Amino acid sequence: MLSHLYQNTVLKNPKSIFVLLLITLLSFGYFSKDFRLDASSDTLLIEGDPDLEYLREVTKRYGSKEFLILTYTPNEGMVQESSINNLLSLKYKIQSLDWVDNVVTLLDVPLLDNSEAPLQERLESFKTLKDEDVDKERGFQEILNSPIFRNFVISEDGKTSGIIVYIKKNDLDNIKSKTKEEIEDYKDTLKKNNHENILQIREVIEDYEDIGKIYLGGIPMIADDMMSFIKSDIVVFGLGVLLFIIATLWYVFRKLIWIIIPISSCFFSVLIMTGLLGLLGWKVTVISSNFIALMLILTMAMNIHMSTRFLQLRSDFPILSNSEIISMTTEKMFWPIIYTVLTTVCAFLSLVFSGIKPIIDFGWMMTFGLITSFIITFTLLPTLLNFVSNNIVEIKEDKGSKITSFFGKISIDNKKTIFALTGLVIILSIIGISRLQVENSFINYFNKNTEIYKGMKLIDEKLGGTTSLEVILKFPNKETPESNEDDEFEDWGDSESENDEQYWFTKDKIDKIKAVHDYLEGLTAVGKVLSFSSIIEVATQLNNNKPLGTLEMGVLYSKIPENIKIDVIDPYISIKDNEARISLRIIDSQDGLRRNDLIKQINYDLENKLKLNKEEFRLAGVLILFNNLLQSLFKSQILTLGLVMIGIFAMFMILFRNIKLSLIGVVPNFIAAFFILGIIGLLEIPLDMMTITIAAITIGIAVDNSIHYIYRFKEEFLKIKDYNKTLKICHSTVGVAILNTSITIVFGFSILIFSKFIPTIYFGMFTGIAMLLAMTSVLTLLPSLILISKPFGK
Repeated sequence: MLSHLYQNTVLKNPKSIFVLLLITLLSFGYFSKDFRLDASSDTLLIEGDPDLEYLREVTKRYGSKEFLILTYTPNEGMVQESSINNLLSLKYKIQSLDWVDNVVTLLDVPLLDNSEAPLQERLESFKTLKDEDVDKERGFQEILNSPIFRNFVISEDGKTSGIIVYIKKNDLDNIKSKTKEEIEDYKDTLKKNNHENILQIREVIEDYEDIGKIYLGGIPMIADDMMSFIKSDIVVFGLGVLLFIIATLWYVFRKLIWIIIPISSCFFSVLIMTGLLGLLGWKVTVISSNFIALMLILTMAMNIHMSTRFLQLRSDFPILSNSEIISMTTEKMFWPIIYTVLTTVCAFLSLVFSGIKPIIDFGWMMTFGLITSFIITFTLLPTLLNFVSNNIVEIKEDKGSKITSFFGKISIDNKKTIFALTGLVIILSIIGISRLQVENSFINYFNKNTEIYKGMKLIDEKLGGTTSLEVILKFPNKETPESNEDDEFEDWGDSESENDEQYWFTKDKIDKIKAVHDYLEGLTAVGKVLSFSSIIEVATQLNNNKPLGTLEMGVLYSKIPENIKIDVIDPYISIKDNEARISLRIIDSQDGLRRNDLIKQINYDLENKLKLNKEEFRLAGVLILFNNLLQSLFKSQILTLGLVMIGIFAMFMILFRNIKLSLIGVVPNFIAAFFILGIIGLLEIPLDMMTITIAAITIGIAVDNSIHYIYRFKEEFLKIKDYNKTLKICHSTVGVAILNTSITIVFGFSILIFSKFIPTIYFGMFTGIAMLLAMTSVLTLLPSLILISKPFGK
């Protein structure tokens, strides 16, 4: 029924179908103008993650501004007059940019130990390094020894300074009542502005290149550079894959018409899909940046199978017309190709279970993309073939492939060797998979030559780490404070001693903050730690190294000028909420760092070593969010691998109605997918947000070869009734198509190694290797299993 309908609508009306396809192309081509990219950190978060909601709550409570960070290593010493003047000039130049809210350098640090005046006077009218009457050397040493500013605005060796550029707040929070389209448009405007901002600050940096080494870092810069990477990847991958496909088609067919027709299918499929993404408002992220390359590869694979079968039938039936051969080709190839599409769709749909929006979108993108490619292949290709004469499509007689003949000979003569090697592969896969681990080393996502990597590495090594982690301590109800002995604070009086804020500072709270602070500071993976304990340490130094009593702390808090309190104290305590915040940064580039293990260790030690109740602390921050993302993805993908295997096996059962044949069909591809995971494990390469999807995608794509091979084997065996002869015929016909499509896929994926994003490089490299292994398995192990099990009867 379906075949009859297809014959009467598509094959008998090529002109009408072609016009309809052109209208579809132009319609969707119009919407491709709405095709958008997104590289914001929001694209790498789990929808509805409670840790995300909590971090937003913490950020709102303690205040947080978006910022860029520059590292400045002057040619001369940091305390030299020229270095200070250059830093001041750079600060004012950046400060003059209209999008900059504030710039903080070591020249803005309040110097409280630079004179012998009473402490209250020093606090109320503090000096900084940019003041003329300040002892520069003494001030520099104070900052260098400060528990707050060391490894924050100055490196421990005093050679590198950090310049923090705070960005003016956007109005995103105030437009939540707007429509989704208005919010998206506003976000796009913010991205464009951010791009312009990054270009502006880089222009400023270029003017100061001769004064020392300056690197730019920070989330806004990373987001902008990631956007550039995505654009570059889409262009490089798309063009690279297209050029390779043209070369492959020329090598295989040696005729212009067999380049034009498949390339037309690719062009139609990709442009229609790009328009569909624009129409649906799906944004391409770093995870889905290779979707155009994937679509080109998979569309080409379908077209090569169709074209190869068409030419084989053209050769077998030379007296038939083109339209008759087209009819035979579509009839014979419809079911195998639709099942290859369904199995690949099954693999990509497994990504929907990740819970991470860009990965879910990638799964749906490829699902719709494959359906589009299938429709175009079975409409455009036969339509174009209908327009050309018999002579144009014919090619020289195919003498077969030495490679497939070699694989066929091995399958017949060396079954024991094949099974022994398969056993070895399975053992290595099990060992490798047992060593798999997920990691989110953000710095290692980038090439060492990129500014992102250099900037993050320097911040990591010199300025206390890159990835943030927060420890929030929650205290029980108020306690009665203790009084203290005489010290410099006695002179301040206690006219405000009735103020409740003064009595918040109890010994138990201060001791608890200090204990957790000291514990975190002792961890090798932790860089800079900031908390109220850091402020107490500074106050103790200023108090002639005499510890402050809790009442003095309360008095100190009430007397500190508001501008210092807002910048230095309020980010670390919330008297209203009766809690304290300890902010730390992880040294992301440290070798052997296991972030999930570190999080588990901190949670365990706070409860068991520091004897805190579970209700008394909670971890938050970027480290937690990205770790949640990878752990969630790891669990979902490992679990859904089973669903993918069951789904594909069920499709084999429907297609072949034979349990033995279905098992034989899936085994080579499952082995290839698991072996590639094993190799990743053996090489100790941590799985990340892209490489973790390799197994499911590999199974989905590689299983196409099994379907084509078994379907053709079954067809030929019913005529020949001899397994060995059927194997040789299959290797010289469908085997050649499998070889050509696999080579196209392998080299298509290899184009991804030119990405600047390391996970994309790994994805391309390992998926390519997996496809090569799958092809080898389908042309050796699969036929060997067929010869041994004889699924079609004796």
